[in-house]
Formats: sequence, C-alpha cells, structure tokens
Amino acid sequence: MATKKDKERKLTVKERIIAIGRVARITFLAAPVMVVVQVFGIFITAILPLAVTYFAALTTTALAEAYAGSQPAGQQAIVYVIITAALGIVMTVWRSVEQYLTQVMRYKVEAGISDRMYEHFLMLDFWRYDDKHTADLYDRAKKFSQFFAYIFDHLTSIVSQFITMVAGIIALIFVSWWLGAIVLLAVIPGIYIQFKLSRTQAKHWNENVETRRAKGQIEWNLFQPQYIAELRLYSLVRYLLNLRMDLRDRDEKARIEFERKYIFKRLGADVLEAGAEVTALLFTVTQIIARTQPIGQFLYVQQVVSRALGGASSFVSQISTIDEDLVNLFDYQEFMELPVFATGIKRLTSAPNELVLSDVTFKYPASTQNVLEDVSLTLKEHQHIAIVGENGAGKSTLIKIITGLYQPTSGSMYADNIDFREIDIASWHTLLGVLRQDYTSYSFASAKDNVYLGDVSAPFDQTRFDQALERAEAAQFIKKLPRGIDSYVHPWMEDDEGNVGTDLSGGQWQRLALARNFYRDSPIIILDEPTSAIDALAEDRIFRHIFADKKRTVITISHRLTTVKRADVIYMLKEGRLVESGTHRELVEKRGAYYTMFKSQLDSDAK
Repeated sequence: MATKKDKERKLTVKERIIAIGRVARITFLAAPVMVVVQVFGIFITAILPLAVTYFAALTTTALAEAYAGSQPAGQQAIVYVIITAALGIVMTVWRSVEQYLTQVMRYKVEAGISDRMYEHFLMLDFWRYDDKHTADLYDRAKKFSQFFAYIFDHLTSIVSQFITMVAGIIALIFVSWWLGAIVLLAVIPGIYIQFKLSRTQAKHWNENVETRRAKGQIEWNLFQPQYIAELRLYSLVRYLLNLRMDLRDRDEKARIEFERKYIFKRLGADVLEAGAEVTALLFTVTQIIARTQPIGQFLYVQQVVSRALGGASSFVSQISTIDEDLVNLFDYQEFMELPVFATGIKRLTSAPNELVLSDVTFKYPASTQNVLEDVSLTLKEHQHIAIVGENGAGKSTLIKIITGLYQPTSGSMYADNIDFREIDIASWHTLLGVLRQDYTSYSFASAKDNVYLGDVSAPFDQTRFDQALERAEAAQFIKKLPRGIDSYVHPWMEDDEGNVGTDLSGGQWQRLALARNFYRDSPIIILDEPTSAIDALAEDRIFRHIFADKKRTVITISHRLTTVKRADVIYMLKEGRLVESGTHRELVEKRGAYYTMFKSQLDSDAK
C-alpha cells in the first residue's frame, strides 16, 4: 500500500536520467527511423536560426558599408541575402517534414503504449479491480500513458532549446566573455524556480487522485440517460453539480494557488533576464559608437541574446512538463510490473464429470473477515444446481471461485481430480456461459452483435442465433425494432443511414444478455439472478427450457422459489458457510434455514 512518504518521494538526478533513457528506448523501439530523423532535426532547429541571425547581421554591416560607398560591400550584401534566404527555405521545408514525422511517430508510440496497458490491465489478478491502491496506481499510470506519445516530442524540444540556449551563450562569449556570463547567470534563477513549481504540482497531482476520480464518476453518472429520472426525482441534479464544482475547485484552484505563490519569484527572474538583455544591448551600442564593433553587431547581439533567453524560457517550460511526466513514469512502470493472473498449463477440452470444492475458505485481500469458510461440495455433470442464501451469504463470491476468477485463500477446487491451480483457466472459461445480475450492456453494438458477442471464436451462426433468441424469449421484441436484429439498442447510437438506436427496457436488456449466454452454447451455464427484471411468467417459461435441457450443467443463484425448487440439488449458504444441501422436498422437510428463508413463498404456494 502506498504511504504518504511514497507519494512525496522526489526523483533524483540519476532517476530522471534513467527515466529519460527508458522513454527514449521505448520510443526508438516503436519508431526507430522517426527517432533518428527527430534527433537530426534537433540540431537543425537549434543551429539554423543562429546561422540565419549571423548572416543577417553580416548583411546589415555590409549594407551600411555599401551605403557609405564601398562597392565590394554591396556585392557581399547580395551574397549574404541569398544565403539567409536559402537557410530560411531549409527551415520552412524542415518544419513541414517535421510536422508529418511527428504525427506518424505519435501514432505509432501511442498505439503501442495504449495497447500494452489495456492488455496488462485486463490480465491482472481479479481482486485488484476492487483494490484501492491498484486503482490509484492505474489512474496515475494512465495519465502517463495518455501523454507518452508527446513525451519524446518534449524531450527533443528540451534538447533543442537547451542547445539553443548554450549555443547563444557561446556565441555571446565570442563577442565578450562577460556578456555570456551575465546571460548564463540570469537564466539560472528562472530554471530553479520552475523546477520547484513543477515538483509542487506533481506532488499535488498524485495526492489528489481520489478527488479527480470522484469528479469523473459524478460526470459519468450525470450523462447516463438511465440515471436522469432518479436524479431529478430525488432532486440530486443541483446537489451533484455543486459537489462536482467543489471537487474541481479542490483540485484545480489549488494548482492556480501554486502559480500565485510563485508569481513574484517568476517576476524577479524575468526582471533579471530583461536586465541582462538590456545590459548586453547597451554594451553593444557603446562598442558601435566607439567604432570598435561593426553596426551589424547590434542585430547579432540582440537576436542571440533574445534566442538564448527564449531558449532558456522554453527549456524551463518544457522541463517542467517532462518532469511531472517522469514522476508518473515510475507509477506506469510499477503498474506494468504488477503480476498478471496466475494460471496453470493443463487445458480442459471438455466439461469435467464433477467439480469438487474441498474446505474452501476465502477472504478478499484487503479484508480480515472470511466471506466463505470451509465450504465443501460436489457439482456433477448435467446436474441442475441451485445456490441460495440471504444477501451477503457468499453466493456470488462462491461463483467467482467456481469460475476461477478468484483462488481460494485456503482449501482446493478440483476438476476430475485435477487441482485448479494446474489448469489453464482460459480453457475452463471456454466451457462456461455466465450471466450475472450486473450483466453487461454493449450499447455500442446492434442487437445482433449483442448476442454474437457470446461466442466470437467462430463466424456468426444464424441458427444458433435464432435458437438463442427463442430460448431467452427475446425474438418478439427484437423483431419489432426499426431494423430488426441490425438495430442499435442505445438511443445515442446511429447507423450509416441515419437510423437512431432504440432504448430497451431493463427486462429487454436482460433477455438480450440471456440470449447472448444461450448463443455461447456452453456445456456449463451459470446464472446469478439472471431474470430479476423479467416478469414471473416469462421467467417460468425460460427456466422451464433451461431445466428441461439435461445435456448441460446448470448452476443457478436465485431468490425465487419457482426457480430454485426445480434444481436437482440445492446448496444453502449462511454467513459464508454451507449449512444445508439436498432437494427442495428434503430441505423443506428439514424445516431448517432453507425452509425459514422461503417460508413466505411456500405459504403463498400453499394457498
């Protein structure tokens, strides 16, 4: 778990150098040719303007001498103008080429980095998606990955501006060594102040991840059509808008306050730089008046000093941005080094004859309390199993264990005597069709694709599709959609012909998700309150079809007696323990926990 001390850790010079090297290496691997061209362009960008300034100064001197009557000076002025124009053309051409190459490199780098991060995120241990530290680390790493494509641009710009600054100071030294010293001393305070400010801003960013996350969640909720009714009915719109503004101010106003605190220090540094520039120009003017320097020297010094100070200012601005990003680089690397989901190598090619849980105990990593405790049960192939219990009894957690999303804290699970730790979990997942209460609605897809996403391992099968719709009792309402199965099922989507998507009710969405599960056509079906939004009669028909299929293993979590009592075996959980098991009739006759839980429904059936 990250501590306050970890958040306040500052990068050393060595760490910055290492980080810059890593950025350069990753970028080079993604786009080697572009990197070589960019490095070459650094020197063009830094040196060519100074060369233009040099020849422009020579042109001014030659023109002054030609005006005074020197014939050779006039010819020299023409040559200098041609050289200056040629250098300008080279700079213009390079800017156009550089812009294109930069876009290509950004695309390649951004695609590579974002792909790696998405893949890694989706392969983490499942418990990490509920872990706050992982969420904080992910937010900081995501910020880095989103801007990684621009970081190498910043690096090249930093190097270019640094070369511009150094080259300008060296050029001044050739005029007078103490002019170079004055400009060098003038830029140091500004660089130091910007470093301090950027460090403060980076610290603030890392310490306010939760604030930005809360603000983002509020903004997401405010723009979900399905939430608008409750927000208005409960008068939450203004409350949430105000809360969003408070969170925004807590984050962004604080950063503005940092800028305010540093404004006078920055002003002092700017005054110092302006003083150095005035001193250099006054010195040059006195030298020209004394006829110890040519008249073009004024233009030369003015331009060189201006470029040196401008290079220093840009260097500071760019280094402050890269400095914040480099801090987040270490968060990105820490995130990318998180271990992925551990799995075995033995592949399951068919459903096991039996699945055995032996003394399974489980607690979530951040918790000290067991959610499941010493649970032992056997699930046989083609059995219809119901898992029941009050809310919080551990039913959904047990399903996560069975599906292999979580490993037991202690105890074991076996598939035909093979320990699940040895099994390739991906091969196990190919045998499962799972529909949870919080099913996924693929709002970006059509009705057809929402069902096809149940099994994308093979081309679309129309027969399987039709059967899935019938079993889920979804065929009728899908036929009534504007474009049938090709209709979008979200009102914010629109097809190429301008047809706007149709909104579905909760029950229709649930049937669509159920159809997706049936389309998967898996030998093991797991249903976690899959029909909570479907009317009782339709639910009864759906489960009649499900339980009539004796070729599949069906595991169901439900609070509805009409569903549960059809099961071959029922497991009753209470406070994480398995307290009863048997058929519906056997458990009713026991008059125990199962009977107590369903007593009101039993009484209703008896009437």
